[in-house]
Amino acid sequence: MSEPKTSRRAFLQGAATVAVTAGAARAAEPDPLITEVQPWAQGLGDGVDATPYGMPIRFEDDVVRRNVPWLTADPISSINFTPIHALDGTITPQGCAFERHHSGAIELSKSDYRLMINGLVDKPLVFTYEDLERFPRENHVYFCECAANTGMEWAGAQLNGAQFTHGMIHNMEYTGVPLRTLLREAGLPATTDKWVYVEGADASSNGRSIPMEKALDDVLVAFKANGEALRKEHGYPVRLVVPGWEGNMWVKWLRRIEVMDGPVESREETSKYTDTLADGTSRKWTWVMDAKSVVTSPSPQSPIKHGHGPLVITGLAWSGHGKITRVDVSTDGGKTWQTARLAREGENKALTRFYLDTEWTGEEMFLQSRAMDETGYVQPTKAQLRDVRGENSVYHNNCIQTWWVKPNGEAENVEVS
Repeated sequence: MSEPKTSRRAFLQGAATVAVTAGAARAAEPDPLITEVQPWAQGLGDGVDATPYGMPIRFEDDVVRRNVPWLTADPISSINFTPIHALDGTITPQGCAFERHHSGAIELSKSDYRLMINGLVDKPLVFTYEDLERFPRENHVYFCECAANTGMEWAGAQLNGAQFTHGMIHNMEYTGVPLRTLLREAGLPATTDKWVYVEGADASSNGRSIPMEKALDDVLVAFKANGEALRKEHGYPVRLVVPGWEGNMWVKWLRRIEVMDGPVESREETSKYTDTLADGTSRKWTWVMDAKSVVTSPSPQSPIKHGHGPLVITGLAWSGHGKITRVDVSTDGGKTWQTARLAREGENKALTRFYLDTEWTGEEMFLQSRAMDETGYVQPTKAQLRDVRGENSVYHNNCIQTWWVKPNGEAENVEVS
């Protein structure tokens, strides 16, 4: 006969009783952290001038971006990963938000910055940084996800950590001018069946074509993130924000926007950033990032360390189609599901934090999460994706992820059938 589960409140009350009892039993051996004045209370701390730009305390120096050296030939054209396993809430600090470069992060000053709008417009224009600041601006929180996020998992469990399987994503509050405002300033054609071609000022230029319908909808020409200037690696001083669509389209160091009759069919939208299927053909124009989620803790880089009792399972969910409405969590590899608690109502094309407050008695778990968005879309399993798209793809892998949590609390990336 199995023992009844202990409630969270009863466990915490019991733990407090044990602590008091144990403290009484150790009366001859008091805890010096409580009974003695510690070094940090015996003198003065740093003054306000010691850290003119605040940095994380040294005890958190492991919460950093990391790369996987064998993924790419050279770090100049490479990726590093957000430490999502060590974060909570939804906003990603700029200092640990993932970065992806095609020819390295460049230094471009505000005074040297220029943005050209040309092509099929009434009045070609060039804006300085100061010009952009004079337009009415907006603030929006959006996620940016690389199309290759989770890409190594098509062929099986490859990378052991949420940071490496799902860390090509960040979620920030962007400040900028709607692209439609600038396009209308230049004068658009009467018909909207046009495209814009956007490119950056770096050596790769990373040119991408965007349908006019999207350009006039929610695309932002952004110059701030999380209240401060963009970081160099995120496109300082100005980048494009294309909500819900793959990160490759969020062109950094934005320098030119050309209005055209059709797409350019550039390198980044033909030989790259297309989805190769089992028969060798490729899907293109697969811009939207479908609903996806991942448990960030427990996970391989965030094992259970506290022993049995109350456990908070937490993770992130997002959808390029809009708001996350529900996240389910399974502890048995998808056989049964429990609905998680959303930290707050899902936001449009932004990360949503979910929690499942539960009890752990040391049993192994096969942890999964499954996201649903406001369109009714349900995050698929790996098998469901492979049935449609095979195993040749790299991009747009939004499969359900599995962590095998062992009785000792450690976790490993696995697949379940």
